[in-house]
Amino acid sequence: MLKNKIVAKRVRDDRLRKRIRDRVRGTPERPRVHVFKSNTYLYTQVINDAEGTVLLTASTLEKAFQERSKNGKNKKASALLGAMLAERLKAKKIGRVVFDRGVYPYHGRIKTLAEAMRKAGIEF
Repeated sequence: MLKNKIVAKRVRDDRLRKRIRDRVRGTPERPRVHVFKSNTYLYTQVINDAEGTVLLTASTLEKAFQERSKNGKNKKASALLGAMLAERLKAKKIGRVVFDRGVYPYHGRIKTLAEAMRKAGIEF
């Protein structure tokens, strides 16, 4: 029974991810910010889908992040990660992005990350 629940969740997530990715595309002018959330860490990637390249990454697992914050799984940590990613985007002269939340609902750590990026001056 448990295996069927796991398979059903994976199939549901794949269908949701495909539906979101049909609408959300990154371009060289507006790259896509993809978020992956585990129980412990947050990972973000800035992707140019036209060329299929990853422009930037940031995660709560990085040494630069861990020097600033001890806990990586709360809203304060996701706000700090959003500010770090916004700094890196500005250094690359990227001001507008497309936000891809993945299969996660837009609340909690995902929402806090997006709001911190907006507060730092990134448009999406």
